[in-house]
Amino acid sequence: MLNLVRAARIPRRVPYAVRSIQTSADTTQKVQDLPSDKSTPFSVKLHEDSFKAYKCDGPELDVQVTRDELINMYKTMQVMRRMEMAADALYKAKLIRGFCHLAIGQEAVSVGMEAGITPEDLVITAYRCHPFAVLRGGTVKGVLAELLGREAGMSNGKGGSMHIFTPTFFGGNGIVGAQVPLGAGLAFAQKYNGAKNATFAMYGDGASNQGQVFEAYNMAKLWDLPCVFVCENNKYGMGTSAERSSSNTEYFTRGDKIPGLQVNGMDIMAVKQAAKWSRDWVTSGKGPLVLEFVTYRYGGHSMSDPGTTYRTREEVQRMRSTQDPIRGLQHNLEEWGVATEQELKALDKEAKSEVDQAVEEAKASSEPAIKDLWTDIYYKGTEPSWMRGREREEVHHF
Repeated sequence: MLNLVRAARIPRRVPYAVRSIQTSADTTQKVQDLPSDKSTPFSVKLHEDSFKAYKCDGPELDVQVTRDELINMYKTMQVMRRMEMAADALYKAKLIRGFCHLAIGQEAVSVGMEAGITPEDLVITAYRCHPFAVLRGGTVKGVLAELLGREAGMSNGKGGSMHIFTPTFFGGNGIVGAQVPLGAGLAFAQKYNGAKNATFAMYGDGASNQGQVFEAYNMAKLWDLPCVFVCENNKYGMGTSAERSSSNTEYFTRGDKIPGLQVNGMDIMAVKQAAKWSRDWVTSGKGPLVLEFVTYRYGGHSMSDPGTTYRTREEVQRMRSTQDPIRGLQHNLEEWGVATEQELKALDKEAKSEVDQAVEEAKASSEPAIKDLWTDIYYKGTEPSWMRGREREEVHHF
């Protein structure tokens, strides 16, 4: 009996250590010599802890990529960061008003996703949306002009930061989590119309506990919709850490019967591979998927948040210096011989010049005219010939 009591006090050993996702940006290895042709693919291998899978096997670690693709992804990430930095400066100069949520630090998610999906796929997201608006058919000038409230903006200066759209990008959405069931609806339309495309419905870790998110999961699984539910886990929902708000912070496992995949969201190659694999999954008829990108934002939740009251400056600086997605890709490109330091610096200058020009053109654009208060209420081509005003007798023709 005494032996049984003693045995009960001995803790059981866990046979295997649970490995966590790693978020380094430069751990991908080149496994094949570079071809002379910049458009010829060569092989690289992702870190073994780039993915964690739930009820599925997950993507292969071997990835095919070309030198041209790598250079384009590097340049695009630089442009996206420069654009967001410009928005930061314009807001602090009081030229941008209202809400403004920046994605500095999360560039690998937007650029990597776009590299792994097709132009016909659909994307809908929350308010950290500026890079997606550009990548899905918009322009840097169009985004910045919209933030400034100018006619050259993508919504003619009347939408603002969270209301920018393209034919395949259904905007940033300001109501927390509300875009997730909308994304399920887009996927339903794709399946109903027989389109072999995917919808990527994006939300943050802060929105992950919303009831409508789980309602959308349930309907998507019932109907096997081609929807990828994408959680951008940047560790903080506004000013609250994920650990304080969620009992389960492995968001990729929260779809119940829906398979999930957790991804290193700081390595653009891992993001690209995960996005492509997810698209193939849902378009092959296997039903929806929950995709979690573990990433990090350097700034606050919005421009009104200093971002340092709930985390230390040392934490932000450590992430910037050790896990930055742009610097990580830069390190790989130089180490693999894809580009020299001087060539990458030239790309940096090009990105800065492109954004600087867009800033000046956006600032030079005029503000919307008074008559435009009665336009863009309906989708272009469907509007009536007149619009009632504040009173029944007040009619506006356009």
